Amino acid sequence: MTTTTRRRFLRQTFAFSALSSATWPGHSSAAAAAVPAPGAIAEAQHLLAIGDWGADRSLDRQRAVAQAMQSYTRDKALRTSALLMLGDNFYGPFEGGVSCPRWRTQFEEMYPRSAFDCPCYAMLGNHDYHEEPASKPDDQLAYAAKGGTRWTLPAKWYRFDLPSATFLVLDSNYRKPQKGKGGLKEEEKAAQLAWLKAELARPRTTPFLIVLAHHPLYSNGVHGDSSTLIEAWEPLFRQHGVHLYLCGHDHDLQHLELDSHPTSFVVSGAGGTGLTDIQKDPKKRGRFSQKVQGFTHLELSPQRLTLRHVDTDGQVLHAFSKTPEGKVVIL
Repeated sequence: MTTTTRRRFLRQTFAFSALSSATWPGHSSAAAAAVPAPGAIAEAQHLLAIGDWGADRSLDRQRAVAQAMQSYTRDKALRTSALLMLGDNFYGPFEGGVSCPRWRTQFEEMYPRSAFDCPCYAMLGNHDYHEEPASKPDDQLAYAAKGGTRWTLPAKWYRFDLPSATFLVLDSNYRKPQKGKGGLKEEEKAAQLAWLKAELARPRTTPFLIVLAHHPLYSNGVHGDSSTLIEAWEPLFRQHGVHLYLCGHDHDLQHLELDSHPTSFVVSGAGGTGLTDIQKDPKKRGRFSQKVQGFTHLELSPQRLTLRHVDTDGQVLHAFSKTPEGKVVIL
């Protein structure tokens, strides 16, 4: 980490610790009535996000979240524009590659086309790189490439656009590869960073810019902050005004806001595996952190994005909205 980046990181960490309420510039609190209920905006797109969902033992947690997603969209008459699969898609052994039966039981049937007739944009997590017995990225890329599936993973990093947002999907596996636990090679990191800089610099017509990956930059959970990703990506997010960074990795639901930072940092890693403890008081760092199974509903319109964390009972635990100009309203 460079001296300048280290100083910035320490300043941001201090600002985090001083933050106890939504009093920073551009952010405010408001009653839930300030934003329409889910589905009330006719032109809105609805996306559901889950991370750390591909359990390799009991499927009870994954099934509970998947069924809650179906009930939530059915009860609110929502048509999903996409599912966002935030990595750690398949824990444990994955025999058979594109013919592995887990594709059917834990993806195609778990999130059925009858409920989610939309692309499922995937990204790679650290468990996807584990060799059990072989590393799984190639299998996941090949499954998307064969066609006839909603599974969308054209490359390890890629872009897609919806009417109200541009999405940049990244591979955050920056840890040095170890035996049985892979990650990006140095040349891949360099290529992805050059691609990211070029994409961020491109003109866009959508009101919102959203980045997706598996690992958090900032987290109140057991894995904490990633100084490596902060050094590599945070200055770019700030420079180009990224509205939202959505990820998984920590098995919980979180929403963090840094003082005067244009990016909202959201963790949604409670899609099906065992939960992990919150390590930092959300009253001191950010707006919301909870050890709970669930998913995230992202609603997009030209006027605002609205993000809701939802548990397996369909209850909205936390929500906020954000305008293209960056104003955040905690609901």
